[in-house]
Amino acid sequence: MFRGDDVSARVAAANRLEAVATVLGEQRTREELLPFLTDGVDDEDEVLLALANSLGKMIPSVGGGSYAQSLLPPIELLLMVEENTVRDAATASASLIASALPDEIFQDKYASMLTRLARKEWFTARISSAGLIANAYPRLTQTQQEEHLKLFAELCQDDTPMVRRVAAQNLGIMVENVVQVAGRCSLEEGGVVTTILIPLYETLSSNEQPDSVRLQTTENCVVFGRVMGNLTLIQRLLPLIVATIDDRSWRVRWTAAAKFADVINAYNPIPGAMDALIPAYEKLLQDPEAEVRTAATFNLAKVAQGCESMILPMTAVGAEGDDDVSAAANFTGERVAAAERLVKRVTLMTEDDSEHVRAALAMVATELAPILGRDATITHLVPPILLLLRDAASEVRLNLISSLESLNKVIGVDLLSQSLLPAILDLAQDGKWRIRLAIIQQTPLLAEQLGKDFFTDKLSSICVNWLGDDIATIRDAATRNIKELTALFGTDWACDHLLPSIDEIRQNSSYLRRLTAVQACGRMAVEMDPAIAQTEVLPLILEMATDTVANIRFNVAQALGEMGTICDPNVYDQQIHPVLMLLHDDPDRDVRFFADKTSLRLEEAFAQKR
Repeated sequence: MFRGDDVSARVAAANRLEAVATVLGEQRTREELLPFLTDGVDDEDEVLLALANSLGKMIPSVGGGSYAQSLLPPIELLLMVEENTVRDAATASASLIASALPDEIFQDKYASMLTRLARKEWFTARISSAGLIANAYPRLTQTQQEEHLKLFAELCQDDTPMVRRVAAQNLGIMVENVVQVAGRCSLEEGGVVTTILIPLYETLSSNEQPDSVRLQTTENCVVFGRVMGNLTLIQRLLPLIVATIDDRSWRVRWTAAAKFADVINAYNPIPGAMDALIPAYEKLLQDPEAEVRTAATFNLAKVAQGCESMILPMTAVGAEGDDDVSAAANFTGERVAAAERLVKRVTLMTEDDSEHVRAALAMVATELAPILGRDATITHLVPPILLLLRDAASEVRLNLISSLESLNKVIGVDLLSQSLLPAILDLAQDGKWRIRLAIIQQTPLLAEQLGKDFFTDKLSSICVNWLGDDIATIRDAATRNIKELTALFGTDWACDHLLPSIDEIRQNSSYLRRLTAVQACGRMAVEMDPAIAQTEVLPLILEMATDTVANIRFNVAQALGEMGTICDPNVYDQQIHPVLMLLHDDPDRDVRFFADKTSLRLEEAFAQKR
């Protein structure tokens, strides 16, 4: 089958290699099956991908780790094919096989395979080698470590950009493994990191490299920051990190913006680093490309929280082109927290031309409140938040309303109540139904934050109006919202402010409105006091059992199933059971089905109570 003409059959055969190996036994698998597979590594990509995935799972089939080297010949050939997905699968399987190998075999067979791959003429083999050497480094002998580190350095300077890209992706892993093996001495003057790996980082982050290689600069700088500690290498690396902010490629700048919080966390312990990094981050917030500004904005609160060092205030920053580190060294005034400096950018960002940037700001701006504290929040953060609440884009206003919890914990929303109201009312009637759905889902949280009196006076009528929306999803969400509000504000509130309006909807000429009223009654009843629910809500549901529309009648059966369990047994016997029997004889089969289902459920429930 593996050599048949049907590609799908060959793929299926490759996926069943474990089963075949189990039948053959360990010895025949090593001596017959694997050589057969090695000879057949010249097939369609789909077959090779299945083969690459299967080989990594066959370690027990060949006799365990002691014999896992027999899997290396076919894996080595797969590591050289042109298709990326096949090589990636082969790389993953090679890593699994390597982890199972005893050290002696690993240092002999596996290390030799990596050396061969690194020296192959065809670049695809070198790509695979660049992805495997860094992870193999800790288990090699000292001599092999020196040899493979040299090979890795050659791959980082390979003529083929694709090889350099993969080497750049694994440079951080190599740095961590070198420091793990050689210790902190590798970071000192003359150590491996300072003499080999940092120069490689400088080379890979230079402007001469293609975008695909420079994209790895930020990730690698995070690793260097983690391993360096408080060493003086900061003066050598910081200019390279800051240079990514001004890179000619927007994709490189976007990557830096997206990962800048990680950079801050890695370099936070290093004295003086924040004086260079925070101004660089502010440049990203003002980048010409909206995508870069958006990515940077999403990290605003994380950057402010991650920077624990006191930094220069914005007024102390020199003219563009000044050395931020030198300016910081000469500054004698009072320093500020990063959050205090960054919050002053928020007002400017509320006027950004891009809706996406403003929407991102609306999601994260309130997260600055716990970092700033109450007084600074009221002074610096509340004004731009009020501007965002009046933004022309509904997505911006919705994102802000959805993220008010952090602000509420610091200052409450009393200061925003009057500004919140117009935004909520506008979103509640937005032309996009997904916007209306999102504001409905936020309503219980808003109700808790705004308080019962304010919510009742200004917003309770909107919650009822949603029950009459033209979109079924909105009406369903509105009934769930009614349930949550009943749980929040209590039975008396629901009876006073919700039930009268729901009763009116129940008598509407449109069966869809009557249907929504039945669903709302069933859901809110379970959150009410059982005694009041039985006297106020249950009669409303039972009356609808004779509606002319079958959809409403079977929803009555469903609603009785929801609230029936909170009723007393005598209420069930005298009021609910007779109605279910009536529905049991209904001419519509769906009504009969749900009536029978509810009857069975309630009979079981009340049997346990009795």
